[in-house]
Amino acid sequence: MSELRPGEMETDSVAVRALRGDDLDAVVRIDSVGAGQSRREFLGRRLEAALGDSGVRLAFGAELEGDLVGFLLAAVHFGEFGTPVPTAVLDVVGVRPDARGQNVGAALLRQMEMQLRALGIEEVRTEVGWEQLQLLGFFKSAGFEPAPRFCLHKRL
Repeated sequence: MSELRPGEMETDSVAVRALRGDDLDAVVRIDSVGAGQSRREFLGRRLEAALGDSGVRLAFGAELEGDLVGFLLAAVHFGEFGTPVPTAVLDVVGVRPDARGQNVGAALLRQMEMQLRALGIEEVRTEVGWEQLQLLGFFKSAGFEPAPRFCLHKRL
């Protein structure tokens, strides 16, 4: 890694833009690596909602040398589980394996955080599988910490 000049950030080499509908195939390919399966329907619904919903949704793509190498989908909820405070929920973030270690995920989070701060949102939440150690490490290095709530589920 080269020395940064004053005012430069490690993420400056990553171009972050709004996702488009025609990015779905690339998003599904990137996500499939981490998820271990195709989640086309889930991602398609999320992307469609992000592009057409009147609520606050964020959909970013990250490019290196013109190729889409990462994406992020998030939404703002104006109160959930009885909490009246607006909170952002990071639904999914993915980085192509060959682009990991190049600040792509950091650039996507940085863009999301700038947008959320501009909206006056003070908290973002996400869920990570306990066994996803690499992803847990990424979120820890980005300043995430365990939430003061437990996520519970029940099989029916």
